[in-house]
Amino acid sequence: MKKYWISLVFIVLIAPATFAQQRNRNVRGPQPPTPPPQQQPATAGQPLQGLNAQDAAKFAEGKEEFETEEEVDEGLGPVFNGRSCQECHRVPATGGGSRRTVTRFGRITNGVFDPLANLGGSLIQENAIGPRDGSTHQFQPERVPPQANVVARRRSTPLFGLGLVDATPDGTFQQLAAQQAARNDGTAGKVSLVQNLLTGTTTVGKFGWKAQVPSLGQFSADAYLNEMGITSPLFPNENCPSGNCAELQFNPLPGLNDTGDDVQALADFMTLLAAPPRGPITRDVTDGETVFRNIGCESCHVSTLRTGASNIAALNRKEYQPWSDYLLHDMGTLGDNITQGAANGREMRTAPLWGLRFVETYLHDGRARTLDEAIQAHDGQGRTSRNRFNALDQRGRDQLITFLRSL
Repeated sequence: MKKYWISLVFIVLIAPATFAQQRNRNVRGPQPPTPPPQQQPATAGQPLQGLNAQDAAKFAEGKEEFETEEEVDEGLGPVFNGRSCQECHRVPATGGGSRRTVTRFGRITNGVFDPLANLGGSLIQENAIGPRDGSTHQFQPERVPPQANVVARRRSTPLFGLGLVDATPDGTFQQLAAQQAARNDGTAGKVSLVQNLLTGTTTVGKFGWKAQVPSLGQFSADAYLNEMGITSPLFPNENCPSGNCAELQFNPLPGLNDTGDDVQALADFMTLLAAPPRGPITRDVTDGETVFRNIGCESCHVSTLRTGASNIAALNRKEYQPWSDYLLHDMGTLGDNITQGAANGREMRTAPLWGLRFVETYLHDGRARTLDEAIQAHDGQGRTSRNRFNALDQRGRDQLITFLRSL
């Protein structure tokens, strides 16, 4: 029974467009506000509506697994970040995010990034098992080694609605990238093509700050290993503490920790977890959405996507509003300098904005305490929209923030 909290972020990644800079005017003509999803749950953390009895049972079983604290005799460790998924994913309900961050590190030499895997990189496991856990050996928590010259924090992000994203065809994201390139306005995103261990092929990455993970099944297995130290068929090899593989001779449970059942349970929970509910839709919210579109934020924060065919009726050809294109964009100084998957140090996945009203801190590292601070930090392909935001009158800025707080 393994858990994982994803250091997957909701940053406010507002990108530019090419239309003329305006203050609080609708330069494209009246745009209808995006309606909230139909049959939306009233509170966060609920299952998708309309599940059959079998899928409802999978959701309940997966949620129980998600909330359970793991023990050493179940495979926890020898180094890890937490004992349950809920430890990091609990705000405002099971499956949400939190202020908690994890640490990644590496070294850049002559422009080339080295994750320092031989020293335990790029992800720090900040806890370790020892005698208090029933182990006969005191393992040591990992720390950033002196060789590292890049250190980045990653905030735990909400998991609401990820089944909808997982059910969206790769072609949708490839088409979005092609459309953005055709605009030739400096905001074109890049599809993250990564190794899909479940299919043995290269597919589109959608999950994680760098869109480095292609599916919820792989997401679950990756997190079990890297956040809890629990091995499974997709990731059968233990992490060597601080890169020292000789330490594994003291591992109290050296065999495969999970046959895949618990990985699947967590994937089921995320797959069947409903999208976050919207807040009240007021006049200022709808006006703020118009401002959001007119200053170019929707160039990257795409309002509406559609799933493909699914044998789960609640996921079958459904429109949803994530406010993201799930593509990689060059964010300049807002990048974290970590190369991961298909993303270089300046590139970050467009952060989905749905559920933003439940987020406590913003940007990938949680440095921003307000939405305005998050917007001001935008750089690279987000710089033009940031500047347009700053050129708005106070009413226009307030309306845009009101819209974001409704998501």
